[in-house]
Amino acid sequence: MLRERALKRTGPNLHTVPQSKPLPAEAQVVVDVLSQVVTGERLKRIDQIIAQRTDQVVPVLEGLTDPHNISAVLRSCDAFGIQGVHVIEGTYGFVAAHAVSRGSERWLDVVRHETALSCVTDLKSQGYSIYVAEMHGAVAVEELSSLRKVALVLGNEHRGASDAIRSAADGSYRIPMRGFVESLNVSVAAAVTLYAATSNRARESLSETQALELKARMLLRTVNDAEKLVGTYLRDRPS
Repeated sequence: MLRERALKRTGPNLHTVPQSKPLPAEAQVVVDVLSQVVTGERLKRIDQIIAQRTDQVVPVLEGLTDPHNISAVLRSCDAFGIQGVHVIEGTYGFVAAHAVSRGSERWLDVVRHETALSCVTDLKSQGYSIYVAEMHGAVAVEELSSLRKVALVLGNEHRGASDAIRSAADGSYRIPMRGFVESLNVSVAAAVTLYAATSNRARESLSETQALELKARMLLRTVNDAEKLVGTYLRDRPS
């Protein structure tokens, strides 16, 4: 049902954000094959970006419905070096607007979950603590950079985070308001959150395995007919 509703919202300006797919071959094979068909400058740029990526901060987008909000959040993720984005789909699926996202979702690893419980279970099994954005959260947004492996929940535009994910969370955080307004648009809140969580963080590089797999995925997203090229290599290489 969610997928049917999402499809009704797609068109020239909107598109459903796909979940990341497994690599079509071993990461080293993908890198070896596709590195031959991109420029040295492009390879250098990919390596520079990978060196700045982090898996220590993961946003969790729960029930977002506005494609423009979704797109702006994805764009902020890429801008601040976030690689993984976990999604608990809302009523209309997970739909982005081309004009806002500018293709940023291509460079991110999107993981979908059907329920808040499955999302929390997955993240906690990977060692993440869960913090939910709340008006009167216990932790100030500036303190998030001191938390190792933290997943930050941004809830629905109108309802906020669900009771299910609040009850499973390890804590909450707040963005201090100093004016008459009491809250920010979710896309603005996401940008502030991700900037604060990453800007003063002690940078931990991805492992060699993670970096190689990410390079393979980025090359797949860069090269036209990339999977076909890899498939041809696998078919023709000596056994």
